[in-house]
Amino acid sequence: MQTAEAPPGRREKRKQELRTRIEDAAYKLFQREGIDETSIEQICVEADVARRTFYGHFANKHALIGGMGISRLYSQSGPMLREMMANHSSTRARLESMIDYIEVNFSTYKDIDRQLFLMAPVAFAQDKEQQRVIGMSAIEGFERLIAAGVETGDVRTDFSPQILATMVVGTLNTLTTSWSLDSNYPVFSRLEEARLMFEKLICKS
Repeated sequence: MQTAEAPPGRREKRKQELRTRIEDAAYKLFQREGIDETSIEQICVEADVARRTFYGHFANKHALIGGMGISRLYSQSGPMLREMMANHSSTRARLESMIDYIEVNFSTYKDIDRQLFLMAPVAFAQDKEQQRVIGMSAIEGFERLIAAGVETGDVRTDFSPQILATMVVGTLNTLTTSWSLDSNYPVFSRLEEARLMFEKLICKS
C-alpha cells in the first residue's frame, strides 16, 4: 500500500524549517566557538538533525556560511521592499521607512554578522548564477519602487529607474561592507547621509 505524499507546499515548508534550524544552530555555535572552530558534527547535534539532513541542504560548511549571509542580509531586500510598498503611498515615505528598517537591523547585528557578511560572497564565489540572481533581484526590487513613483509623479525623471536603483543598491552594499570591515565605521551617520542623498536624487521637491 502506497503512502500519500505530502502536498508540495507542506514539503517546502518542512524543508525551510529544517534549513532555518540548521542556520540558527550554526549561528549560536559560531558566536560561542568561532566559525573555524565549529564542526558540521557540532552543528548537527545543536540542530538535532542527522548529517544526511545537513548535506541535503548544504554541500559543506562554506555553503552554509554563504546561505547564512544571504538569509541575514541579501534575502531581506525583497520582503523589506514589499512592506514599504504596501504600507506607504509616496516614494519619499518608502525611502524613509527603508532607511529606518535598515538602521534597526544594524542595531541588532553582532560581530559574527560582520564575519558572515564578508564571508558570504566568497562562499558562493564560484556560483555566478547565484551571484547574478541575488544582485539583480535587489536592483529590480528598487527599480519597481522607483518606477511606481514615476507613475504617480513624485519621482524625478533626470535618471532612469534602473540607474537610480543601481545607485541605491551600490550605496547600501558599500556601507554594509565598510561596516563589516571596520567595527568603528560610523554606519548610522552614513545611512543618514544616504537618506538625504536618495531623497534629493530620487524624489521631487
